[in-house]
Amino acid sequence: MIPVARAESFYLPPPQLRADAWELVPGAERVFRWYEYRVQRRVSLPEGFIVGQQVYARINHNRWVVDCRCGSAQVATPTDQRTACTECGLGWITVVFPDDPDAVEAGLAELPPDDRNWVHPEDPGTTWLAPAPTQPQPEPMRAETLR
Repeated sequence: MIPVARAESFYLPPPQLRADAWELVPGAERVFRWYEYRVQRRVSLPEGFIVGQQVYARINHNRWVVDCRCGSAQVATPTDQRTACTECGLGWITVVFPDDPDAVEAGLAELPPDDRNWVHPEDPGTTWLAPAPTQPQPEPMRAETLR
């Protein structure tokens, strides 16, 4: 069985480093190490939490994911319930996971990995499940307006 990807199994050190080089890096901070390597520049970790902000984790195509309000997203982990954005610089915010993430993963285990999707039932911002907004349609031109 292919397990659901978490930050610690998704964000791995580059090939020139030992496979366990980031073993002691908390899951939420691994994205910053991975991003630094990819963009070839230093990226500072946020210094504090943004009080009162939270985001719900979801499983998307077999990965625990959190979305940023800027439109970016990253792989998360239930073992480190915080996230920050490498794109817009949003500071640390709390990530809400289900009470038993292992049970959620087990409930999806029989599905093919690409079909393993789950949304927290209390997530008020499930915009990816809402129907796409419709564009206002222009009124059809009538024959008398063409004269």
